[in-house]
Amino acid sequence: MKLAKRLVEYVSVFLLGALVFLPFAQIIMRWVFGTPMIGAEEFTRFLLICVVFVSYPLVVESGENIVMGDLRNALPDLLRRVLNLLISLSAIFIAGLVAYAVFNTIGKNLKNATPTLKIPFWIFLGSTFFGFAAAAVVHLVHLRKPPQKATSVSI
Repeated sequence: MKLAKRLVEYVSVFLLGALVFLPFAQIIMRWVFGTPMIGAEEFTRFLLICVVFVSYPLVVESGENIVMGDLRNALPDLLRRVLNLLISLSAIFIAGLVAYAVFNTIGKNLKNATPTLKIPFWIFLGSTFFGFAAAAVVHLVHLRKPPQKATSVSI
């Protein structure tokens, strides 16, 4: 499990680095050399999609999802544990459902590609599938120890 987490971290960092580097390179190419990079905006948009969904399981694994901690903390202990279980079960179901829907969408869009660079859509949909499928697995693992933290953030 630690190897898989480390691999997802490396891929996420690489995608984030590419997401930062590509617009920077586009600016340099356009303003210094007078030659814009064709498709850079399109590729940046799809890199953003990939970095968000590939890194989503890391957010789930660390228990950093947005929660209503004050409301949950106000509940009695038994009710809080039941609520945590319901949250985990709901998260497993919803993440699994989204992964299933994306998997079906991939099958229907195997021949579709981006307009400028002709990158196959299944690559970007694949990152979405990976993110939600892995998040469902992480939520399933967290059934033994719910990831919800006992703290809350106040602004």
